[in-house]
Amino acid sequence: MHKSTKKWLFMKCSSLSLIPLMIWFIINFVSIYDKDYIEVINFFNEHTSKILFSLFIAVSYFFFVLTISEIFEDYINDEKIKNVANKFLNIFAIMITFLTILGIYNL
Repeated sequence: MHKSTKKWLFMKCSSLSLIPLMIWFIINFVSIYDKDYIEVINFFNEHTSKILFSLFIAVSYFFFVLTISEIFEDYINDEKIKNVANKFLNIFAIMITFLTILGIYNL
């Protein structure tokens, strides 16, 4: 399978998996939006909330990396700059995902 075909497939699969996670997040965000700090912390201390939010963050950043790298492919002509931009993008997404999930599990 060609690299761009794999990328396209991963993008479609991640976007499909984001739909139920986004619905879950929006419903829960609306329910905790005007709550006190303690109630929000209690929500994120629930095991299912931690797992679903971690999945939401990980899939979101995976989708983010795929879409931004496509923009790099389309608009950056120099291969070196494109590769460096993609490397920085991947490192950034991994670090932010890891730090967010670590922060949620340390509440």
